[in-house]
Parts: sequence; structure tokens; C-alpha cells
Amino acid sequence: MSRQAAESYRTSSRPCDSFCFLLWTNCPSDLGIRIPRPLGNGPSRFIPEKEILQVSKVDSRTQSIFEDAFAALGRIDNISLVMGFHPQYLESFLRTQHYLLQMDGPLPLHYRHYICIMAAARHQCSYLVNLHVNDFLQVGGDLKWLNGLNEAPQKLQQLGELNKILAHRPWLLTKEHIERLLKAEEHSWSLAELIHAVVLLTHYHSLASFTFGCGIAPEIHCDGGHTFRPPSLGQYCVCDIANGNGHANHHDDVFGNQVCGEVEVLMERMKQLQECRDDEEASQEEMATRFEREKTESMLVVTAEDEECVPSRDISRHFEDPSYGYKDFSRRGEHVPTFRAQDYSWEDHGFSLVNRLYPDVGQMLDEKFQMAYNLTYNTMATHKDVDTSMLRRAIWNYIHCMFGIRYDDYDYGEINQLLDRSFKIYIKTMVCSPEKTTKRMYESFWRQFQHSEKVHVNLLLMEARMQAELLYALRAITRYMT
Repeated sequence: MSRQAAESYRTSSRPCDSFCFLLWTNCPSDLGIRIPRPLGNGPSRFIPEKEILQVSKVDSRTQSIFEDAFAALGRIDNISLVMGFHPQYLESFLRTQHYLLQMDGPLPLHYRHYICIMAAARHQCSYLVNLHVNDFLQVGGDLKWLNGLNEAPQKLQQLGELNKILAHRPWLLTKEHIERLLKAEEHSWSLAELIHAVVLLTHYHSLASFTFGCGIAPEIHCDGGHTFRPPSLGQYCVCDIANGNGHANHHDDVFGNQVCGEVEVLMERMKQLQECRDDEEASQEEMATRFEREKTESMLVVTAEDEECVPSRDISRHFEDPSYGYKDFSRRGEHVPTFRAQDYSWEDHGFSLVNRLYPDVGQMLDEKFQMAYNLTYNTMATHKDVDTSMLRRAIWNYIHCMFGIRYDDYDYGEINQLLDRSFKIYIKTMVCSPEKTTKRMYESFWRQFQHSEKVHVNLLLMEARMQAELLYALRAITRYMT
């Protein structure tokens, strides 16, 4: 990208219009050319466009991050724009993703993008599939592979089982699954290649959760992101319409007084729980019982059915066994042993394994996990100087609890005090069946909180899910190696 082009981007007032800016510098409407215009308003179907754009205009750090990303990739995708609410995290996320997809590593570039397609397709995330179909072709990928997984090399086809289990029921992964991949004769994976593939799979499964959880809309140049229908507002130039200037940005405010005191109630519960912690400490037996109770209750939380029709291309050809999906891990008398974090944790085991087989990636992932987990502005809605660590830990540990992972030093009784049912439904849907997430579900929890706070929640959910999947995969690899 030339310095002049970068400067043009830098001085444009709306980074999400980078595509439009380049396309419509000169208005071609007088030439009778059909011009695409956005099908919706802004990067998210859930968050008002003006709130997202205001962040990128005001925050110089966010603007700088966008500039660097645009210079490296030639685009600013809508995921990055929504993550721009939290520039510290965005910087870590983009650095990690860039390393996984473009820097030196065990897998060739076209394999990496094809694995991203496989992972996103498991959750029917056409947004991510479309992005990486384009990237796959740009790095020289074989068009024939896009006809279906059965057209890809046998080595990639063999990854289908791992992709399926990790996406939906990672607790079922065993060292035998790993052995089949590493001992497949001429189609074998090396340990380093497999680690790279596992990180990509888990990254894009969780990124699909974030995409659906934030209602990310397709870019104007992608399938489902534009229309050629004539605009109904005749007084505007078609270029203004295409750039969103003719669309109303009004949004029904769901953060009004209809849920008076929601934030105050939550803050009071946090205060009471802290006092109980200080007064008495539950026994290990009681802590274990509370975990099992919460794990059982999490299975009774039912994900909502799809209520919205999201335009998508046929992506089922990119993965096998479409009927295979999420199922709770202890149904119909089945029992999966609890994954005890003290026996295999990211900090003590997973981090070193990844870093040894795929240098620097363990460090990048660790920074990204820590960034999402520890990120705080010490605010809750309009309240300032609030310690939110108890709430953040409850959210993170609830997700790991749904995956059967237990922390011996955590009192799982706190979860029911801090997370109400509508929030639990949203969490379980976004983490386990993200394609079913709806705008109504997004609006139904934390109705007095800011959109930026909900995006922060989605970052927590995304990273907690990724780490849970990684723990099961890395534990299976470790068991194979030993």
C-alpha cells in the first residue's frame, strides 16, 4: 500500500467506509452504472453504527491500530471495528491473528486459510467463511478445494473429525484421535503442524461465537452485505446512500428505566459475596458439590431457537457430518470425568507445549487471554470506581464449567448470584450454538449496560471458549506424547 493511499485512509472520517471511499471517489451514478449500497447500517446488526464510529474517531490509539491493520491487510473488517471499543484487546488480537495467518509457521498459507474455512463452517458462519475463501484464493489456493472438503487433500480431510469434536464436544477428544492424525502414513501430520491447526481451529470456532454474538454484518463487498435496489430516498446522491449517509441511525434505546436498579442489584450482590468470602470459607467437599450442582444446572439452560434469517451461502460442503452438534456432556446416564484445572492448566501445561512446538504463539495467546480476562475500566454502566473482577471471573468460570472444567479454588455458588437466567441463555447459546444467537437475546441481558460493556462480555466468552477447547486438545496431545 502506498504512503499516499495510507494517508487517504488516515484522513477519511469513517474507517469502515475504506472500501466505499476507494470505490466512489468519483460518482458514477450519472453513467448508469449499478452501484451496490449497504444492506444494513454499520458493522453490527445489534449496535448502532454511530456508537461504533464515534469510538474510532475520538480514540487516537484505535485509529492508529486501524491504520496499521489497513496497511497490512488492505481492509478493516467489521469484527475489528466492533472490537475497537477495546483498543488494548484489539491490538493483541490482531497481532496474534496476523502471526497465525501470515508469518512463518509449520503450515503453508493456503492450508491455514482452508482450515479457517473448515472451522467457521462448523458454526455456519458465512461471514468468516467468505473472508477466508477470498484469502485462500489470493494466496494461491486451488479453486477445486472450495467445491467441498472431499476435493481437498486427504491430509486436510482427516482434520474433519478433530474440527467436529473440538467445535461441539471437546471433552470427547482422546489421544487416539491425535494418534490417527500423527500416524496416517503419507498423509501424517507433524506435531508442530497439528498444534498450528489446533490453534487455528479453536481461534475460528470462538471467533464465530463473537461474530454471531455481536451481530457482525457482512462488508458491503461481501455476499449478503449489499443490494442493487434503487434507494427510496430520492433527494440523496446514490453515493451518499451507499456510504450510509442517507440512512436513519435511530435505535430504540433498551437501556432506559424499564429495568430500574439492575446494575445496583448486581453491585449489591457482589458486595455481599465479598463479605461472605471474608467471613467464612467453604470446605473442599462443599466446593466440589457446588461445582457439580452448577454443571448440572448449566445443562438445564436451553439455547434459544433461531428467530432471524441471516443470509448465507451454502457452506455445508466445507465440513462433514452436518447433523453433529453441541450436546451436554452428561446426558442419559453418560458421565465424563471432570477436567480438573489443577491437573492440566493453560498456565502450567498448555502454554509451554504450544510455545515449544510453535514458537511465540504460546506467549501471544497467553497475552490475549490475560487481556480479555483482566480488562477493566472499573465501571458498571454509569457507576465508576467499581471492582468488576468477581463478575469477570464468574463469567469465565461459568463457561469452563459448561465444558466440564473445574477450578478447585473457586466457589461456584457465586455464579447463580451474579448471572441471571437471561444472561446464562445468551452465554450458552453464543458459546455452544452461536449460529442461534439473536438480537433479542443480545438485548435481553444487562439492559442498563453500555454496548461497549456487552462487547467486553463477548470478548470474555470468546477467549474462555477458546481456552477450554485448547485445554482438551493439548491434554490429548500431551497424553499421546507420554
